[in-house]
Amino acid sequence: MTGQEKDRRPWLPDALRFPLASFLAALRFLTIVPLAWRCEQDGRFFTASLAWFPVIGLLIGLACAALIAGLIPFFPPPVVAVAAIVLLAGASGCLHLDGLADSGDGLLSARSRERILEIMRDSHTGAMGVIALVLVLLGKFAALSSLGSLAGSTLIFTLIAMPLAGRCAIVLTMACLPYAREGEGLGRLFYSPSSRWAALWAVALLAAVLACGGWRMVLPVLVAVALTVFLFSLWCRNKIGGATGDTLGAVCELTEMMVAVAMTFGTQGINN
Repeated sequence: MTGQEKDRRPWLPDALRFPLASFLAALRFLTIVPLAWRCEQDGRFFTASLAWFPVIGLLIGLACAALIAGLIPFFPPPVVAVAAIVLLAGASGCLHLDGLADSGDGLLSARSRERILEIMRDSHTGAMGVIALVLVLLGKFAALSSLGSLAGSTLIFTLIAMPLAGRCAIVLTMACLPYAREGEGLGRLFYSPSSRWAALWAVALLAAVLACGGWRMVLPVLVAVALTVFLFSLWCRNKIGGATGDTLGAVCELTEMMVAVAMTFGTQGINN
């Protein structure tokens, strides 16, 4: 697209003016897909790529659900749950789990804001980070195992919703919180004045996908996402004054877990 064509549509978001470039920037950042075509231009489109985060989450969910659907007839629910967790984590190269661990080390320490940010930047994982990882992974395992004992369609739909909701949570958190670090940082690459527009789009897409699975699922999942983002954002604001790349990864993982838990709401009677 030429500069003249760009000037004729200044009212369009960059994600729509440069859809392919911004989509590929999001795909390469959020997944391990080995697509190098025009990757040297990604830096120009990081802010525009934010609108594609929910779409990438949906694609991850669809791919994971398709693979897990092939395992359900042959393996018991706990094995299927572990496979699903591995696939979801591996799709992003464990990027968000790393952020969760770093956030746990920093936010769970009784330190000053400056020291918390230093701890979160450290690549080593401490006891609090390990505890955070274990609790979240156990939460996912418990929820997915429970869903696996029900109709397979419930588990499949949950696996589609989890990564979508997690990436939506990243966008919502960026719309709610400023960037906490001074100077450059990984998370700052994606901050832009259009974050709130991207957040509205993310919520609309999430609600539409949830409605496809039945209206019974919409309210519990949306409440789970809203509460997770609100409470975690409030905690981050009180502790460090905003968000970082690590906390954005953490809110993604926490939201995935809470969505899986929300999908088990009301299933106890079915199990019995």
